[in-house]
Amino acid sequence: MSLIQFGARPLSTAQTRFTLWAPQARMVELMRDGAAQTMQRGETGLWTIDADAPAGSAYQYRIDGETLVPDPASRAQQQDVHGPSLVVDLTYAWRHPDWRGRPLSETVIYELHVGAMGGFAGVMAHLPRLAALGVTAIQLMPVADFPGRWNWGYDGVLPYAPDAAYGTPAELQALVDAAHGHGLQMFLDVVYNHFGPDGNYLHGYASDFFRADRATPWGDAIDFRRRAVRDFFIGNALQWVCDYRFDGLRFDAVHAIADKDFLHELAGAIRSATPGRHVHLILENEENDASLIGGGPKNFDAQWDDDFHHCLHVLLIGEKDAYYEDFQGAARLLARCLAEGFAYQGEPSPHAGGAPRGSDSTGLPTSAFVICLQNHDQVGNRAFGERLRALAHPDALRAAVALLLFTPQIPMLFFGEESGETTPFLFFTDHHDELRQAVTEGRRKEFAKFPAFSDPEVRETIPDPNDPASFEASRPHFPETSWTAIYQNCLALRAREIAPGLQGCRSLGAQALGRHAVRASWRMGDGSLLTLAANFGHEAVALQAAPGRQLYGPPVTNSLPACTTCLWRGA
Repeated sequence: MSLIQFGARPLSTAQTRFTLWAPQARMVELMRDGAAQTMQRGETGLWTIDADAPAGSAYQYRIDGETLVPDPASRAQQQDVHGPSLVVDLTYAWRHPDWRGRPLSETVIYELHVGAMGGFAGVMAHLPRLAALGVTAIQLMPVADFPGRWNWGYDGVLPYAPDAAYGTPAELQALVDAAHGHGLQMFLDVVYNHFGPDGNYLHGYASDFFRADRATPWGDAIDFRRRAVRDFFIGNALQWVCDYRFDGLRFDAVHAIADKDFLHELAGAIRSATPGRHVHLILENEENDASLIGGGPKNFDAQWDDDFHHCLHVLLIGEKDAYYEDFQGAARLLARCLAEGFAYQGEPSPHAGGAPRGSDSTGLPTSAFVICLQNHDQVGNRAFGERLRALAHPDALRAAVALLLFTPQIPMLFFGEESGETTPFLFFTDHHDELRQAVTEGRRKEFAKFPAFSDPEVRETIPDPNDPASFEASRPHFPETSWTAIYQNCLALRAREIAPGLQGCRSLGAQALGRHAVRASWRMGDGSLLTLAANFGHEAVALQAAPGRQLYGPPVTNSLPACTTCLWRGA
């Protein structure tokens, strides 16, 4: 069954086919230069017309003779999300057409916000530095068109259109092409669980996109039971991996998608469209559903392992609020993450009132878990956006960096951490009028349940997401510091000693060493034994040196020093 092709698709240099799903509309007109052309309705509420409109033409749809709306599958906007859409020819002369990507075993991800880096051109300027650092994949936070001048990207309403504040579609293609020239994979974060609140006109003419019987934190759930809805999002994913040649996609909050068979269909469609390429599909999923990950023709390759982050955060900072309540036995739970992937595999979650969380992940490969010390959620969802460099003891943080980069799972860095950045990463938006006030007030109310913010006057000190200063303060500076050398040296050691044996790597177990330390070992795919020990406490713990050659850390005889990570590789 062929997919519905949404949006404006050039048929020639002069003519374009326009397709809109508007099942609730009585009439749809294509509007160009003030002239209206009536579109033809199909049986499923699909409206189409072929019209003389070369690339660069501006257009809108008029619904029932009254409301002008942008194309929900717009490839670019002439102005912001409320303005006209543009016909775009995505044909591009690739300088590296033979690029096929890199195996997951070689992947080290670097997550960044495009706007805070200066747009697509700004990111491109950093590619040589990032390649020299030793990361192998750049992951862009969502670029789908959002309202205003800046946004995290999760308020996008036109998922096919790169936001004009970042650059043009051709400039995004050029960024991907340039990254490939540096040997870097390019990943993109996509949001298929909701649309943003400003600029989404679908409720007016395609309310069937949503289902009122299931709510999400962002409103009614998207109705993936409908064929047109599935095709809309599958087509979007195929655009990114085919027309833009992204090497991977990170799917935001799939726990908000009720129809899990859609996820399998989505993965299968991407696999079918990209034969011979390494295209990596990564989930965010609070449910820790192991059945969705681990590779295969209709499965995803990996999931963000928030459990790993939470364990290390508690070990480094000692926080107990919110979901950190579940991770107070942090060393024991971290050992389970190192050995098995998830810390919670069906056990009751105290934070969730005792409800079970997660499923058995013991049979999954180490590559099925993306681990990190920081990411946009865990930094930006703090009231003041503090990075770990501003919170943790530097010696303990150095030990955590080494653990992250030597663990055989897939490590991810958050832009700026490699420089030891202390600038915050705040939550920022550019909403206006009533929505602006609602977002500002809602942001502050979110923290009312935390003891530190129980006083309304204290909550008023939380930065306003809509203040331009919140965006400006979130731009990292990337100074060359001693932290840069730590990351570079650890990544070079990983590439040399660990990555070649990751295919077929399996855990040999892990254990906590007291309250602040762990030890783990793996049989690598090349037959070697990898042993890792890390102590985040300020006192030494008893530990015998592991067999083999010590690759990292101070010499160990009978104890592991405070704030230290050590690595051994043996036969």
